[in-house]
Amino acid sequence: MKFILLMLLSFLAINCNGTTKNSINIKKEETEKNIKEITSSSNTYDLTKVVFSPQDSIKIVEFLSSPAKGNDILWFARKFINIPYVASTLEIADPEQLVVNLTQLDCTTLVETVLALAITQRKSEKNFTDYCQNLELIRYNKGKMDGYLSRNHYFSWWMHDNMNKGIIKDITDTKYFTANVNVQNYYMSQNSSKYKFLKAHPEWVDSIRTMEKSGNGPDGLYLPEKNTCLSKKELSVIHDGDIIAIVTTKKGIDYSHLGFAVWGKDGKLHLLNASSIHHKVVEEPKTLYQYLKEHPSSIGIRVLRLKKDKQI
Repeated sequence: MKFILLMLLSFLAINCNGTTKNSINIKKEETEKNIKEITSSSNTYDLTKVVFSPQDSIKIVEFLSSPAKGNDILWFARKFINIPYVASTLEIADPEQLVVNLTQLDCTTLVETVLALAITQRKSEKNFTDYCQNLELIRYNKGKMDGYLSRNHYFSWWMHDNMNKGIIKDITDTKYFTANVNVQNYYMSQNSSKYKFLKAHPEWVDSIRTMEKSGNGPDGLYLPEKNTCLSKKELSVIHDGDIIAIVTTKKGIDYSHLGFAVWGKDGKLHLLNASSIHHKVVEEPKTLYQYLKEHPSSIGIRVLRLKKDKQI
């Protein structure tokens, strides 16, 4: 805890005497209170394996200290509206470290960040160390960070790992979820030069290829694009805050994009997502059906939900 305490005290000193590039206005007494909350946890999580900024650690505590109003997933997700979209923010450290970054998000890190916040608050935890532990639990195979290969690089890996851990559940019905997913992942192993750490460690490529093959094949049902235009009553199985994974025809990958389900005032399904098109986190004004129609390779959605009754 000395490590994070020194970082936070340094941050306090900077902000009491001036501003920095990413300065935020926090009163001295409020910052001191946050430092106590961040460092008071009995959690022994090792923060030396975490990449984070003092600003982000304080922001996490602030989020966790305020009870969510209404749907907690959307409550937290909307905190990140207008945060810039930046890809590959996890490709920082070798050996692998847990990256916490609230100022730059892609579709996957938005989903992981929001779920980690919701899980932490549902467990009545309010400390940054607790958040980090839950983020690692979500992001890595079997909940344990053990190098680059332990990260769930494909969404199908992430999905099944988190279902096996009892964190999320698959959402379908027998009437409208009528199409079959057939996972055929091979993009990473066949394009290893496009991945910073696979390029640096070609000896890892065979392991990635083996994992790809082990997860390929039939993989459940999804909601075809044509059915995403149905009403809230017809698609009542889908709730606000459910995870939306877009099924793609792009070769070598399983799902092309992630976000959260939002039922709009128009009675139609919309997507809250970190958007490479808008270059930021947005709640799409267009319906999900319209969104999919504009992306011909996007053929439908997989729907998953964070379990409420599971003490993880």
